[in-house]
Amino acid sequence: MALRSVAVVLQDPVALFEFGVLSEVFGMDRTDDGVPPFDFRVCAEDPGTPLTTDAGVSVTASHGLEATADVDLVAIPASPTAYTPSEAVKQVVRDAVDRGAHVLSVCSGAFTLAAAGVLDGRECTTHWMHTDRLAADYPLARVNPDVLYAHDGSVITSAGTAAGIDACLHLVRSEHGGAVANRIARRMVVSPHRDGGQRQFIDRPVPVTEADSLGPVLQWMLEHLDEAHTVSALARRAAMSSRTFARRFVAETGTTPHQWVTDQRVLRARELLEETDLSIEQIAGDVGFGSAALLRHHFSQCTGLTPTVFRTRHRSPA
Repeated sequence: MALRSVAVVLQDPVALFEFGVLSEVFGMDRTDDGVPPFDFRVCAEDPGTPLTTDAGVSVTASHGLEATADVDLVAIPASPTAYTPSEAVKQVVRDAVDRGAHVLSVCSGAFTLAAAGVLDGRECTTHWMHTDRLAADYPLARVNPDVLYAHDGSVITSAGTAAGIDACLHLVRSEHGGAVANRIARRMVVSPHRDGGQRQFIDRPVPVTEADSLGPVLQWMLEHLDEAHTVSALARRAAMSSRTFARRFVAETGTTPHQWVTDQRVLRARELLEETDLSIEQIAGDVGFGSAALLRHHFSQCTGLTPTVFRTRHRSPA
């Protein structure tokens, strides 16, 4: 099912930031930048009635729940009411999953999905403060507290707040390719890069940092992926000892230098497979793997797909 239409279901009170994430990714017209248009609908049980928010203002949905019946994505942002959704909202979620549409929650919106029964047996997540509660209240859900978002079948759940951006961009990338996701990310001034595991459809936390100490080194590594990188050489560039550099790298990125550069090479290979006609051997050299065999090994480990199969499935249209 191509992602062309999106319905956001608001529950009173509305968490403005989480609603804003969905609006920013799917509700903004960016056709001038090559982003396909989305039919974006804001829905509630009582359309036209102002809903309170967590920011002292109100919002009004223009569509009722019936407008969710034919969309490609039903999105549930956070709300205190998400823990105890109405039967009508739960039915919207069930109906969407039953017809094969995508369902995406941001932060505590996962509790609405769980209450609807669609997280039973699925890998899922929510804000780290609430993962224990989600697991306790819904023991059939396979709660993973250590990821920014989980994608299992047609259901995507994100962790707190800004992790919703990563989940939305992941879905755009899956449905429309890396070029479109990158354009949206550039306009939002956020990173489009996410380390993924398509086999389980679970993506690990984004290995990026804004820290002054490593920011310039990470940027240099991204610009020189085709070169060999050792901890000692990178430590010299960062003006640190190798031991201090390795320790700080893990603390600030959540992963080792070797794994970080491997992940970035795979991400760059994904972009080249989607957007160019370069051969697998050429791409392997350009991203620093050196050989097609090594690229296939790491690419398959990260995505569950060979580069050739990935290109067939995700190649951006000409």
